Amino acid sequence: MTLPLVDWLRAQDDETLAGLLRLRPDLAVPPPADLNVLATRAGVRASVHRACDELDTVALAVLEAMVVADADHAAVELGEVASLLGPDVPAEALDGAVAVLRSRALAWGEDDELRLVPAARDVVPAFPGNLGRRAGGPAASSELGALLKDLPEDQHRVLSALVAGPPIGRSRSAADPAGPVGQLLAKGLLIRVDSETVELPQQVGIALRGERPMGTIVATPPVPRTRQWPVTQVDGTAGGAALELLRRVERLIDAWGATPPPVLRAGGLGVRDLRRAARELETDEAGAALIIEVAAAADLVAENDSPNAEWMPTTTADVWAAGGPEHRWTTLARAWLDLPRLPGLVGGRDDADRPINALSETLRRPLAPRDRRRVLEALAGLPPGTAVTGPEDLAELLAWRAPRRGGRLRDEIVRWALSEGTVLGVVALDAVSEPGRALLATTDTAPVVAALRAVLPEPVETVLLQADLTAVAPGPLVPWLARELRLMADVESAGGATVYRFTEASVRRALDAGRSAAEVAELLAERSSTPVPQALTYLIEDVGRRHGRLRGGVASSFLRSDDEVLLSEVLAHPETVTLDLRRIAPTVAVSTAPLAEVLDGLRAAGFSPAAEDAAGGVLDLGPRGARTDPRGPRARATLPDPSGERLDAVVAKMRAGDALAYARRGAGRTPSAQGSSHTLATLQQAVRDRRQVWIGFVDGHGVQSERVLAPVTVGGGIVEGRDAVDGETYRLPLHRITRIALVDG
Repeated sequence: MTLPLVDWLRAQDDETLAGLLRLRPDLAVPPPADLNVLATRAGVRASVHRACDELDTVALAVLEAMVVADADHAAVELGEVASLLGPDVPAEALDGAVAVLRSRALAWGEDDELRLVPAARDVVPAFPGNLGRRAGGPAASSELGALLKDLPEDQHRVLSALVAGPPIGRSRSAADPAGPVGQLLAKGLLIRVDSETVELPQQVGIALRGERPMGTIVATPPVPRTRQWPVTQVDGTAGGAALELLRRVERLIDAWGATPPPVLRAGGLGVRDLRRAARELETDEAGAALIIEVAAAADLVAENDSPNAEWMPTTTADVWAAGGPEHRWTTLARAWLDLPRLPGLVGGRDDADRPINALSETLRRPLAPRDRRRVLEALAGLPPGTAVTGPEDLAELLAWRAPRRGGRLRDEIVRWALSEGTVLGVVALDAVSEPGRALLATTDTAPVVAALRAVLPEPVETVLLQADLTAVAPGPLVPWLARELRLMADVESAGGATVYRFTEASVRRALDAGRSAAEVAELLAERSSTPVPQALTYLIEDVGRRHGRLRGGVASSFLRSDDEVLLSEVLAHPETVTLDLRRIAPTVAVSTAPLAEVLDGLRAAGFSPAAEDAAGGVLDLGPRGARTDPRGPRARATLPDPSGERLDAVVAKMRAGDALAYARRGAGRTPSAQGSSHTLATLQQAVRDRRQVWIGFVDGHGVQSERVLAPVTVGGGIVEGRDAVDGETYRLPLHRITRIALVDG
C-alpha cells in the first residue's frame, strides 16, 4: 500500500528534501513550518504547473501516462505505465523519468507502485494521450478484441477517424440507429456526449492503437546539425566584438551626455531618438536598442528626476569608463545575461497594436534571464569551437528538453539570444566563446576577466602616423594613450585597427584641454612607429601659434592679449559686436557675457582664443556631458536560488516542526492551565519517569510559544531540560508556563 505524500516525504533523508527544495524553490518561500505544509504546497496547482515546466518530453509522457492510468486517484504499477508508453520508451528512460518526477515530489511511492499529485491532471491536455474517458460495458470487457475484429468496414472507418485523436467527433447521423455511428453507440464502442457528439472510450482507443497506446513518443533528444571552427578563430572574433561593444557604449555615453534624449510620456525612448542613436553608434536600430538596454541594465544610463525627464549617463558611467576593457565588458555581459527584458521586441507592436519602444516597460519579462541562459547553456554543452548551423536546430533541441516552456516567443528567444550574444562577444560564429563559457559557469568576476584578457589582442603603445593627417592604431591602445588620441584626433573608423584623423578643431580641442603644442608634438613623436609627417607638424604649429594669443577670464569675463593690434582687430570686427566687449587697458577688454559665450563668438569670427584660470594656466571649458544619479542594480523578479546552507536550515526547521507536532499530538494539548501546583507536579513526574513534556509558555516579549522538553531538574522556580527538537538545554521560569502535558511514549 502506497503511503500518503507527507509520510513518503518523512521517510526521505535530508539530502533528498534539500534537493526537492532546490528543484522547486517556490516550496521554500516562506520556509514551511513542517513536512505537512511542504506536502500541501507540493500539490498546489500553480506550483505543479511551474515544476512541470522543467520536464522534458519523456518525463511529460510518463506523467501523462500516469494520468491515463488514474495514478492521481490510486497507486498504479510501473508495469502498467510502461505498457501505456509502448516500445518507444525503453526501461532506462522510464526509470530516469520516474526518478525525475520523484525528485520533484510530483510522483511518489515504491519502485513497483506509484502515486501522482492530483493537480497533475490539470497540467496534461484535456484528453491525456489523446484518449477519451474510461467506459464500462463492452469497452471494459475481455471480449473487446473480438468485438473490434468483427466490425464492418464502415464502422472501422469511424473508429479509425477518432483513434488518432482527439477522441471527440461530431456526426449528424449519430441519432440514426441504423448508421455506423448509431450501431457503434449501441455496441458500447462509442459514448454519446450530446445529440451530435460522440466520444471514443479510452479502452477502445488503447486497443486500436496496438503496441503504442500513447502514440509515438520521441524518447531521445534531437541532435542539432553543427560545424566546427578553430577555437582561436571563435575567441578572436569574440574579442573583436567585445571591443566594438565597448566603443559603442562609450559613444552612447558621449552622445547622451551632450544631447540627452527626452523620456516619452508613457516611458521609454522615442523612435526618432532610437534612429539617431543607431546613426551615432554606426549600427541598425535593433543593435542600438540592445546596446541602450544593456547600458541601462548596467546603470550607465538612466532617466533624471527633472520635470521634463531625459535619458542621460549616470555618474556610474564615469567610474565604468575608467576601468580596463576586461572589467568593462564583464559588467556589460553580466547585465545582459541577467536582463529581465527582451530587447528583441523593440520595433514590434504590442497586443493593443502600439509600437514597442526601447527602455519601455512593455519589454519587461521576468523569465527572460532563465530562457536566455537555457539557450546559451545548450550551446555551451557542445565542444568548444562547435557551432550550430542555425537557430532552428537549437530551438528544436530546447523544445524537446522543455516542451512547456517559452510560449509563442520560444523560437524567437533562441534567435534573439544568439544574435544578441554575438553582439556582446558571448557567442561568435554561432559557438560559445571562452569568455562566454566563463560567464555562464560562475558569478565570480575574476575568471571572466581572465578569459577575456586571454582572447583580446595585446594592447599596443604605438601608432602609425600617415601623410594624410591620420594615425592608425594596429590594435587596442593602452587606455591612457587611447584617451590622449581621442582628445587630439577624431575616430574615423574602428575595428581591428582604429583610424584617427587630425584636424584643426581636434588639435585645438587638445590645446583647450591644457596640452601645449609642444606636448602634442612630443607625444606623437614618441609614440609613432613612423616619422611625424611634415603636414601634421605644420598643422600643430599653426594651431598652437594662433591658440591662446587671446586670453579670456571671468569678469563676468575678460579678454587679454600681449598683441595690442590683435585686440584692436577683435574689437573692430563686426561679428564681435554682440559680445559686448570694451577695452579697459591697451591689452585688456572685458565683457558682460559668460566666458564660454565670448570664446565661442571669437572662434566663430575666425579667432583662436584660449581660456585661462587665475594663475594664467590654460583652462579646459570643453563640454563635460550631462550626468544623473545612478539608479542601482535592477531587481530580478525571479524565485530565489537558495544556497546549500539555507536549504539545510529549512529542512532542519521542517524536521523540528514535525517533531513538535508529533509531541503535541502525544501530549493531547490540555485546553487550559491547571495551576502552578499541577505544573510543578507534572514536571516532577517527568523528571522521575524520564519523560518529555509539552509546554506552552509566554516568552520575555509576551509572545505565546511552545516547546517539548525532557526535564532534568526542577527547583527554585526554574525548570531546566533538553529540547526534544534541537537538543539544546533551556532554563524556563515556572511562572511563565501557561499549559503543560506529558508526552505519550
